[in-house]
Amino acid sequence: MKQIVQVQREFFNSNATKPLDFRRAQLEKLRSLIQSNEKALEEAIAEDYGKGRFNTFMTELYVVYEEIEVALQQLPEWTRRRLVPTDLLNSPGQSYIIPEPLGVSLVIGPWNYPYQLTLTPVVAAIAAGCTIVLKPSELTPFSSSLIAALLRENFDPRFLAVVEGGIPETTALLAEKFDVVFFTGSVPVGKIVYQAAARHLTPVILELGGKSPAIVEADARLEVAIRRLVWAKFLNAGQTCIAPDYLCVHRSVERQVLDGIAQELATIQYDIASGNYAQIVNRRNAERIVGLIEPANVLLGGQHDVEARVIAPTVVRATWNDAVMQEEIFGPVLPLLVYDDLDDVIASIKARPKPLALYLFTDDERIKEKVLAEVSFGGGCINDAVMHVANGHLPFGGVGDSGMGSYHREAGFRAFSHFKSVLDRPFVDDPDLKYAPHTDEKLAMLKGLASMAAAEEETGPGHAR
Repeated sequence: MKQIVQVQREFFNSNATKPLDFRRAQLEKLRSLIQSNEKALEEAIAEDYGKGRFNTFMTELYVVYEEIEVALQQLPEWTRRRLVPTDLLNSPGQSYIIPEPLGVSLVIGPWNYPYQLTLTPVVAAIAAGCTIVLKPSELTPFSSSLIAALLRENFDPRFLAVVEGGIPETTALLAEKFDVVFFTGSVPVGKIVYQAAARHLTPVILELGGKSPAIVEADARLEVAIRRLVWAKFLNAGQTCIAPDYLCVHRSVERQVLDGIAQELATIQYDIASGNYAQIVNRRNAERIVGLIEPANVLLGGQHDVEARVIAPTVVRATWNDAVMQEEIFGPVLPLLVYDDLDDVIASIKARPKPLALYLFTDDERIKEKVLAEVSFGGGCINDAVMHVANGHLPFGGVGDSGMGSYHREAGFRAFSHFKSVLDRPFVDDPDLKYAPHTDEKLAMLKGLASMAAAEEETGPGHAR
């Protein structure tokens, strides 16, 4: 691991990764590599947990393609030097901000979307001009091995290296000093990554998870709301970090919501063979999820085959104190809680770690503003679920226990960049205001400058001098 990082640091320090032509060439190579191996990528992920072709393209490859295309188009804009105003005290002069790559980056990918969530930060790191050490998840061995093989065969390891393995290899990597670490995964492992990075004062982007609530108010258009909620929850068999983790339903529409979910599930008929469902990633997780299903509380579904790693879409009645409400489910089990007063729901959400996502279904503008003003969460939707992640203009990330930092498009470029502030002044005679001796007259002038600066901020910034 030490040798990998040392070689990459030498390569980065040679300035080879900084020219835009180099970055474009690497992005184009990655795009071509994915395009020419789509079939193999589809087959590998199907081997890992039965994911179908359509969902593989929609939720994995499409996102990576889009990130590459936008980066190729926007690189000149993202990397340009930005002029900012120069204050009176530093005039004459010019002030500007220069984006520069942070350096040698470590990207640790997850298993639930092994292409999208592993390669999207790689795209951002390439765009920023970093070198990359990539650690894909060992829990999806077919997908991860294919990614590793393709990247090793086509990229210079001084620029992009892949390390396969499990906890020992990840631990060894985290012992090295990187310039930035990007991790997607669980909260407990995120804490380990954060602690390891802190020893080197390395900045981190942590894309974690948590229990993301969905709230259905009495005025919601239920037919649309239920269709969107069911799709979002059971996509990838619930193994989505921003899936609705639990559903809070106003008592007046409880029966209609439950009947609507039952009808939607009957219409869709989720199964592996049709390609619209997926297996649980491994037996350990299947057993954990089944252990959260209290048979007496099952309202819909509940069937499971741990050996086959398949759990049917399941809805359970729940209270805030039930076991299913004490951890992120990360599977196809949807707890349903009934409420009478929205304030009680808001208070219960705020009493728990800040969620990665929140979904609110209502047409009442006052309710929308109330929830948005009072509840902190990473990102979310009003009258939809999960789909905010598809809008690359919205930075994606968590808050509090659900993560720190954000990415996608320019936000991803910024995550792997440092913005260097520069004051550039000509060789001219300085007024002696800041130099000794410090007189009462100079102090009065300094106070006057401070007042002028405050006035300028009120009226808007002046031109760059």
